[in-house]
Amino acid sequence: MEIKIVKDHITAEELKKMASEGFGDLVKAVVDVSQKIMAVGGELHADEEIMLVEKEHSRREHTWGINIYPARPEKERLEFDSMINLKPMSGNRSRDVESPDTREKIREIVAKLVRG
Repeated sequence: MEIKIVKDHITAEELKKMASEGFGDLVKAVVDVSQKIMAVGGELHADEEIMLVEKEHSRREHTWGINIYPARPEKERLEFDSMINLKPMSGNRSRDVESPDTREKIREIVAKLVRG
């Protein structure tokens, strides 16, 4: 599956198509909360994170892995679960995004980037 970097927007329909071609009902994504961009469509969050680091100069402390369920209502669309979220040096000791502030930033960025 091709990884796409989203800086402007992507439609929910595009995400649904990506989901159907990959995992069925979800699309993996990595959000850079500093640059307010994301990479979508990879098989692994780690691949998306590497692309953001290499192509967009993202920093690991600003990247967070999520799963997007594009067919769900907006409030139920995100799942904060990824191996790349294990960042003990930054205080995040699980696959979850533990900081409520970071979760809110991710929600805002995804809401801005995903239309429909």
